[in-house]
Amino acid sequence: MEANEVIIRPILTEKSYSGIANKVYSFVVNKKANKVEIAQAVEEMFGVEVAKVNTINVKGHKKSQNTKNGRTVGKTSDFKKAVVTLTEKSKPIAFFESLS
Repeated sequence: MEANEVIIRPILTEKSYSGIANKVYSFVVNKKANKVEIAQAVEEMFGVEVAKVNTINVKGHKKSQNTKNGRTVGKTSDFKKAVVTLTEKSKPIAFFESLS
């Protein structure tokens, strides 16, 4: 799997912003990717050194909406999240540094 197939997009939430100072970054990744592939993809795409990778499978939330025709119920999609910690001597990822 190529690096751009492994990492889908960054997660930009208040909790993920708090980790930027400690070189901890969150990404939505391919469901089939393992920790080794995720670490290699981050190192290749951003030119940094990865210390560790934690992953979690996130279940989608149920959503309901009231319409003229009654109530509609749906669900957001499931995804896999990776929390990547960089080494102390590694440079920070420039994309996230520009946000804070």
